Amino acid sequence: MPNPIAFMMLAIWPLVAVALFRKLPADRAVIITLLAGYLILPEPPAVFDLPLMPPLNKHNVPAVAAFAITLWMYGAKGSLLPHSAMGKVLVLTFVFSPIATVLTNGEPVFYGQVGLPALGAKDAIALILQQALMILPFLLGRQFLASGGAQRDMLVALVVGGLIYSLFMLIEIRLSPQLNLWIYGYYQHYFGQSVRFGGYRPVVFLYHGLWVAFFTMTAVAAAFALWRSETLSKTWKWLAAGLYLALILVLAKSLGALLLAFVVIPPIVLLSRTGQIKLAIVIGVAAIAYPILKGVDLVPQQWLLDQAASIDPDRAASLDFRFTNENTLLARAYEKAVFGWGNWGRNHILDPVSGNILTVTDGRWIIVIGVYGWVGFLAEFGLLILPLILLWRETSVAQDVRISPYIAPLSLILAINLADMLPNATLTPLTWLLAGALVGYAEHLRALRLKHKSPVIGLRWQSIM
Repeated sequence: MPNPIAFMMLAIWPLVAVALFRKLPADRAVIITLLAGYLILPEPPAVFDLPLMPPLNKHNVPAVAAFAITLWMYGAKGSLLPHSAMGKVLVLTFVFSPIATVLTNGEPVFYGQVGLPALGAKDAIALILQQALMILPFLLGRQFLASGGAQRDMLVALVVGGLIYSLFMLIEIRLSPQLNLWIYGYYQHYFGQSVRFGGYRPVVFLYHGLWVAFFTMTAVAAAFALWRSETLSKTWKWLAAGLYLALILVLAKSLGALLLAFVVIPPIVLLSRTGQIKLAIVIGVAAIAYPILKGVDLVPQQWLLDQAASIDPDRAASLDFRFTNENTLLARAYEKAVFGWGNWGRNHILDPVSGNILTVTDGRWIIVIGVYGWVGFLAEFGLLILPLILLWRETSVAQDVRISPYIAPLSLILAINLADMLPNATLTPLTWLLAGALVGYAEHLRALRLKHKSPVIGLRWQSIM
């Protein structure tokens, strides 16, 4: 169980946020409040569980604090919702579709003598609040990180955060994952999953070693993006940081994160900005297509298992376990296909005697479809791919626009995060923050294009800051 230090850290984080906003510009304060909170604060079960409220944890406490502070210091900066009609529909559907989920789940669920409760008004309130809190980083990113300068700050923050976190990772690579136990009094996941290739996979203060490896991969990508974009006198330090973090990524012992690094880093180094954005949208569309293809049994599961087995039999066994659970959970989800089963674990299969959950939800997509149905899935994943679509539209219409050099690699990082949400549930506040920042930038590009009544010629990216 979490110790008092864990709860104290959650309780004081709003004060940390106040101090950051008093010392820093709003964009940097937003980035550091959310990034540092994600990396440092304790994972659930360290939560404040208040009546009629979703649990307040490391994922929403920093966002609530940042949102409240920006509202207090700067007031309402225009509309909270995206400018596009599709963006508005997706946000409203994301937040309020749980009402339909509750209305279609008014009956209890039984497995033998084990029962799960029907959903009611309290669940509707809690689920709506949970969705609203989850999307706060998206709204903050859209309003405060829409400029090219702010997005450079985000890349720098990822690199600096990765460099600092690497020190904790090296400790755990040598001694095994113990920092969360030493500081917060508990281990946040199964220890056995941290043993890999005769050593240890670091977890630090995140949910799982896979989350640490994925964050490290984004830090490597950010370093190479800055190496390519900065002036010659500054590039050496970003190259050195990228190479060092790449070594740390190898030591993190996550094959998936390594493969994603090979997918995202060469395009960042070699492709043009528009080429990177086009690749990002291809990856994003493929990520959304997978659940749909899976639903109609068009995913070549056996071929994928054979390929995985040729690399590592253990990874093939892990993939087979994932596929088996996905198939079971997808069949369960189709019983409530439109709006899902809701909370209380109703989307799972339970042991009729012990009541233990027998299924495992690894990928974010199967979690969302099971809980909120295909409507919830399209709303959530639609919001995450929306910035890629908007950026593709604006850069296609205005071919001569010189977009920010930092937009393209951030687009690839977002797209690769979408891809990683197929095998893992790596949806974090940083994902939402990045998506919101890219939506805000795309809206600026559109506003400038409409202002000129034609494709903007020779516009420098700094002019939209």
